[in-house]
Amino acid sequence: MNYLLKYGLTLCFCVSLNAQTDQKIYDIIDAVSAQRIEKDVQTLVNFGTRNTFSDTVSETRGIGAARRWIKKEFENISKACNNCLAVSYQKDFVTKEGNSRVPHDAWIVNVVAIQKGTKYPNRYIIMSGDIDSRGSDTMDFTTDAPGANDNASGMAGTIEAARVLSKYKFENSIIYVGLSGEEQGLFGGTGLAAYAKEKGWDIIGVLNNDMIGNIEGVDGVIDNRSFRIFSEPVPPTETEKERQMRRFYGGEVDGISRQLARYVHKTTQTYMPEMNPMLVYRLDRFGRGGHHRPFNDLGFPGIRIMEAHENYTQQHQDIRTENGITYGDTFEHVNFPYAAKLTAVNAISMASLASAPPPPKTVAIGGIVEPSAKLKWDKVDGAIGYKIYWRDTTSPTWDHSRYVSNSEEFTLDGIVIDNYYFGVASVGANGHESVVVFPNSILRN
Repeated sequence: MNYLLKYGLTLCFCVSLNAQTDQKIYDIIDAVSAQRIEKDVQTLVNFGTRNTFSDTVSETRGIGAARRWIKKEFENISKACNNCLAVSYQKDFVTKEGNSRVPHDAWIVNVVAIQKGTKYPNRYIIMSGDIDSRGSDTMDFTTDAPGANDNASGMAGTIEAARVLSKYKFENSIIYVGLSGEEQGLFGGTGLAAYAKEKGWDIIGVLNNDMIGNIEGVDGVIDNRSFRIFSEPVPPTETEKERQMRRFYGGEVDGISRQLARYVHKTTQTYMPEMNPMLVYRLDRFGRGGHHRPFNDLGFPGIRIMEAHENYTQQHQDIRTENGITYGDTFEHVNFPYAAKLTAVNAISMASLASAPPPPKTVAIGGIVEPSAKLKWDKVDGAIGYKIYWRDTTSPTWDHSRYVSNSEEFTLDGIVIDNYYFGVASVGANGHESVVVFPNSILRN
């Protein structure tokens, strides 16, 4: 009798837990293939060099052959899902004049595949990988530069995410993109970000994948579970009024990109608890840059997802051996099961975001010199409820929450506003949540 009672209680707990997750997300994780990623990385490496200014005519070598192959892969994926992807080139012209890393005038060509959402077609979540590679001298566009990890791994992961997610329909749109010109000055991202601004895209977030295949660091650490999520604290486009609000009300680490980073962190911990996502409070690695930055520069949320342990002998290096050290970003250094794990992290984060309603545009907060925190937000079409989050001011993650249905305001009794930070997310009928919105307005007592 006690055994049956215990078994029954355990069963009820499991059912309750599973009700908070989506089986589709687990299916997406299982569908990501390390073997397909390995094959795609090998194909990209076989183009010899993908330097932005390399051959564009050859069918077997150079950036031109690489981008045509990527476009063809996206088109094949689209055919398999009844033409669910709109595949095209997006390009901008750069000149040698005024650009110290441009050896000659050239078109910077991105390959874009858009999977339109069923309800919010103008809201986009973007996953990007870089097409181009480089050797020791970025101006050298003829020497072999296989770029297996930097960044065939991120490009192959983006293609694989398209294969998996194209099997589903989402309310929001997803874009899979190969960006060019990263090594010479983030040209591809700059061009696409400007295009998105011009077209009025409502960008949910940009997941920039740059090096997702190395598990053995230059310091000797081997780790196939940890990965870094880089995000800037607040947008560079904030107004003086917003800056002043931050000074008095907080939010120094609560910009839109930081909320996107926390979303990926939470989604990973929920569905892939074996992984160790590391929130890094910095735009990118120290003094370095990536293709999410041009989007950040225009006020769009964007983060960089990458391996935790880099090996600098395999980055931006001509293939050679010196003093017993083998240099070069070659195929054998990529760990494909790890690249598949990080691809799955992207895929489930995009699937969750693409399945969620929009976040509240306005979240107001009050409770000065009171024993309770008051929150009020605007109603969101498609949301059946809202989730109030709060955390200690020094905590990197949202640690406490309260679900609220059929209301656009709530008072957290006994929660003193001075001791915590707060935010609100929309919740859809399927249980998926929007990103958290940090309060952007003040309720006067």
